[in-house]
Amino acid sequence: MSAHVGDISNLILDPDLDTYYLMDATLLKIPEMQKVLSEIRLISQKNSLVSYVKPEKRAKLITLAGKLRELNQDLAINMEVGFSNNRHGNLRSKLSDKLTKFNSVVDLLTAQLDKLINPTAVVEYYAYLDGSDRVLDSSFELWDETSNELDFLLHKRIESFITKKILISVLVLITLLIVIYLFVAFYRSVMQTVFVLDEASKKMASGNVDHKIILDNRDELGQVVAAFNKIADALVAANQEITVLNDRLKAENLRMSAELDVTRKIQQMLLPKDRELKEVMGLDIAGFMEAADEVGGDYYDVLQHKGRVKIGIGDVTGHGLESGVVMIMVQTAVRTLLAYNESDPVKFLSAINSVIYDNIQRMKCDRNASLALLDYQQGMLKLTGQHEEMIVVRSNGCVERFDTIDLGFPIGLDADIAEFVAETIVQLYSGDVVVLYTDGITEAKNMDKLLYGLERLIKVIEINSQRSAAEIRQAVINDVRSHIGEQKVFDDITLLVLKQK
Repeated sequence: MSAHVGDISNLILDPDLDTYYLMDATLLKIPEMQKVLSEIRLISQKNSLVSYVKPEKRAKLITLAGKLRELNQDLAINMEVGFSNNRHGNLRSKLSDKLTKFNSVVDLLTAQLDKLINPTAVVEYYAYLDGSDRVLDSSFELWDETSNELDFLLHKRIESFITKKILISVLVLITLLIVIYLFVAFYRSVMQTVFVLDEASKKMASGNVDHKIILDNRDELGQVVAAFNKIADALVAANQEITVLNDRLKAENLRMSAELDVTRKIQQMLLPKDRELKEVMGLDIAGFMEAADEVGGDYYDVLQHKGRVKIGIGDVTGHGLESGVVMIMVQTAVRTLLAYNESDPVKFLSAINSVIYDNIQRMKCDRNASLALLDYQQGMLKLTGQHEEMIVVRSNGCVERFDTIDLGFPIGLDADIAEFVAETIVQLYSGDVVVLYTDGITEAKNMDKLLYGLERLIKVIEINSQRSAAEIRQAVINDVRSHIGEQKVFDDITLLVLKQK
């Protein structure tokens, strides 16, 4: 089946199957059969004087017989395809007898060898020698004939190619002469139109889009001029439309700028004030937030309600108006839950996530937020939620880092995060410093694309840990700005410093 499909579907690149299968017979099949016959003769010669026949020799002869039979069948099938596809119709008459004779002597030899399949059959080495000699002689005769016919067909194909080459060359030359003639004639007729179009295009480029071309040509060039005039009319209309759209865009930009400005002011208004931070008993607190764009997506807050202190820090993906709105929603949700005295960390974060998730779905945006919450009471911190690491520098200089990856899940990414929420407790002593930050600090780049990094942040905190929270905050911000230099700020920068009194 595969051979038949190959013959009729042009999978064989040679379009002349008679030549293809003659080459296959001459170069592959007959030489391969001669090689197998030589192996049969060699085995027969070596073992003709030995009375005992080893099983491996018997098996080898059986294998060679099978291979010889397979090659013989393939040769017969392929040559029949070649005969059927011979355009000259002379292959069958010239090769059929030789091929039939060769196939017959091969069948006789393989039939003798097939008897060896019976373990009790007598091994007749002399008969195999004689049979293989007859097959070899017949193969040489067939090979000579196929070589001669292949040579004849190849010469015919070469002659055909040469004839086609001459015809193509003549055709190409005639075509080239016609093209040159048409080009010269067209060039002369088109130059006037091109000159007029060039002048018109210069006037249009200078702002005179109302200019039209008048030309008496009624041929294709006249159609070009008419098309050019249509384009000019379209440009006039488009210019008027663009002017109107520019005016609308300016108005829209002013409106968007006003909206962003309002959102930015609301963000700043919602940040904890210095007087609120000073009212927190037991902690010296200082915060900082700077947006990369007009509206940022970072969040931090310090809230008190009925003796409870809730501290939060988060980072909404992206920045701009949508991120700013999500940040405001997070702040509102935290404050509302605190007002209703929700103290369970799992319920607290799950409720925030549910509100933010539903609103993000309604907004049809792809924002989500990292959020860490701390409950503080008399030197005890309870940390929950997934955000950046929390850094604690003890009064004796020891540094502790608290990874929040297993304490929560991004807010607004999934409808239910209750199973991911966990809590860790940190005891603070006098002089201990706690620092919360967003990745706008650790991932700040300088002109060489080097990141500021967490290790550098910790080093600055260690050096300044004996100072006040405000001084530590300012030391970190100054070092980050020194690192960034002239590089553009790509992300919001937020820092919250807590120091146990």
